[in-house]
Amino acid sequence: MAGIDGALKDAMAIGGVLGAALVDSTSGMALGTLGEAAGLDLQLAAAGTTDVVRAHRRATEALGLHGEALEDSLTTLTHQYYLVRPLTSPGGRDLFLYLVLDRARANLAMARHHVRRIEAELVV
Repeated sequence: MAGIDGALKDAMAIGGVLGAALVDSTSGMALGTLGEAAGLDLQLAAAGTTDVVRAHRRATEALGLHGEALEDSLTTLTHQYYLVRPLTSPGGRDLFLYLVLDRARANLAMARHHVRRIEAELVV
């Protein structure tokens, strides 16, 4: 089992990761960040991504997709991927993992696999 710092260190070990954050989706505050993505303020990006997570949840509710939950969300830019994984554990329901990946170096399938493992081991 890993705490926030351990989870962020594990996330940074994923190939191609430039930065990682654990974010509270109710407040938009990052509980922790690690790494440096060129030109990206992880605190600001975490707050902005909170709006995306909330929009996904509202859309799921509005569509009546009961029993469906957002596993992850991917934003693809010219040179980066942004991977968002809302946590499902009882203590982490309002939290999400946010990763910034270098598009040229990252393997998305492996990143998603590692993020699921990190979530399973995370104790908040």
